[in-house]
Amino acid sequence: MVCILEQPCDSDRVTALWKARETFTTGTCDDPAMHSCELCGKGFRLQRMLNRHLKCHSQVKRHLCTFCGKGFNDTFDLKRHVRTHTGIRPYKCDVCHKAFTQRCSLESHLKKIHGVHQQYAYKQRRDKLYVCEDCGHTGPSQEDLYLHVHRAHPGSALLQKTSKKLAALLQSKLVAEHLGDASPSEEEAQK
Repeated sequence: MVCILEQPCDSDRVTALWKARETFTTGTCDDPAMHSCELCGKGFRLQRMLNRHLKCHSQVKRHLCTFCGKGFNDTFDLKRHVRTHTGIRPYKCDVCHKAFTQRCSLESHLKKIHGVHQQYAYKQRRDKLYVCEDCGHTGPSQEDLYLHVHRAHPGSALLQKTSKKLAALLQSKLVAEHLGDASPSEEEAQK
């Protein structure tokens, strides 16, 4: 295997760092201390970002792109990469309608091109957007995404991965919805 670093890396050192990651603590945005990668020297303000970065030094790539075979260490990076193949760009600019694969790219665009500064309180979360990776449909909830995929892409891997508990909940909603659709015609048939 070839190390992804330009300089040779010591695999024992990588393993030791991975084992030591359990003792890492999460930094805060106010923490002026930089957390440096001992392998490449890259600095991070947050310890959790360093922890995530350390995965890039691992030669084992657990998540492979089904389009080109490129490997990734986490599902987020794989999802972002796959969108380069599918062309799915779920984050749309309300000003000029340009679309982006990631929310951070949209926010950067809004700031640089339109002068729109997003203001979020410390640890405030933005509304999550649930994206169908098959067609780009977006929805406000996991339930909405599941219902869309169930209707539009019944053979999708997402349906197979969805937890049994969520699937059972949503399946009961689908049945109720189906019965609700059928009810008016049944009532008309009785008249």
